[in-house]
Amino acid sequence: MTTTAGSRPRSRCCVLLVAGCGVREVARRLGRSPSTISRELRRNAATRSGRLDYRATTAQWHAVRRARRPKPAKLAVNDELRRYVQDRLAGVVQGSDGVAVGGPDVAWIGRRRGRRRDRRWARSWSPEQISNRLCLDFPDDESMRVSHEAIYQSLFVQGRGALKRELTACLRTGRTLRVPRARARGRGKGFVTDEVMISQRPAEAADRAVPGHWEGDLILGLRSSAIGTLVERTSRFTMLVHLPPMDGRDAPRIKNGPALTGHGAEAVRDAITEAIVTLPEQLRRSLTWDQGAEMAQHARLRIDTGLEVYFCDPQSPWQRGTNENTNGLLRQYFPRGTDLARHSAEDLTAVAAALNTRPRKTLAWKTPAEVLDAYLATAAA
Repeated sequence: MTTTAGSRPRSRCCVLLVAGCGVREVARRLGRSPSTISRELRRNAATRSGRLDYRATTAQWHAVRRARRPKPAKLAVNDELRRYVQDRLAGVVQGSDGVAVGGPDVAWIGRRRGRRRDRRWARSWSPEQISNRLCLDFPDDESMRVSHEAIYQSLFVQGRGALKRELTACLRTGRTLRVPRARARGRGKGFVTDEVMISQRPAEAADRAVPGHWEGDLILGLRSSAIGTLVERTSRFTMLVHLPPMDGRDAPRIKNGPALTGHGAEAVRDAITEAIVTLPEQLRRSLTWDQGAEMAQHARLRIDTGLEVYFCDPQSPWQRGTNENTNGLLRQYFPRGTDLARHSAEDLTAVAAALNTRPRKTLAWKTPAEVLDAYLATAAA
């Protein structure tokens, strides 16, 4: 309950408790969560009589007093707690003999160091791990409690800096600034609507009963090179899409200029269209992709090919499990950290043929090419 508009709900809560209502009944009548009512009774009850009696005026006084700001940060006033948190964040890594292992010598530069760079070695517990471990290490000491959000604020928010800012280098991401979740969720997803989510995909695609439903993705290499992968869900038949870099990729970058890496939305749309139209119509039912920006022109792709396009939920690669497994097989031919642009379309065709003629356990040791040929022969009969 808030302090500014909480006096009236607290009065109603008090009346209902006197009438003999339980916590859940009070919560239902006030339109609040039972946990909110339980916390209110525990934190703001009157204790002068020696027992927990809930009175609206006393509860309001407790809430107003607790809400006063500025309030000293808990990590700033509790030295033992601060040392515990700092040790779990930045404590040295030790070998099996207890000797400290220093790791790379990395100086603090006040910002994130970027990918493929050495990072400082530390114990690097997450704030959530630290917060929950305190309850196990100090079960009887209520002063040794701090929320994970309080730790994050001490690291990131200036003015609540009980912890040194350079300790952000010990976080898993290494970020020196927080990224609001709303900003991350909304990035590059404007082309995805409820009508094209995977929940709207036909049931026949989920049970793999009918061929013609595909899963797609990009595998990436050095210098933003990429190869498109298309995998048919029933037969595991694989097609590789050639995405050569465009002219001018090595020239200085132009802000807000066209995508020259070869896997912009237009390039991916044209390359998939060129590959899909070579298939019989009964093998062009649907395509499931992740929410990458390279599929921003999915509506035009659907018009050009007749292929229904669906998108997975955010951070849900298992919804394209067949494609993810195939991408792992392809890394034998196209390892991470290599320039994929050096491979020609003929090279990709040869690698796809190697996978499509490889027997699969899930297909009773038949090859994807054999399964697809058998389906086409049956459909033509």
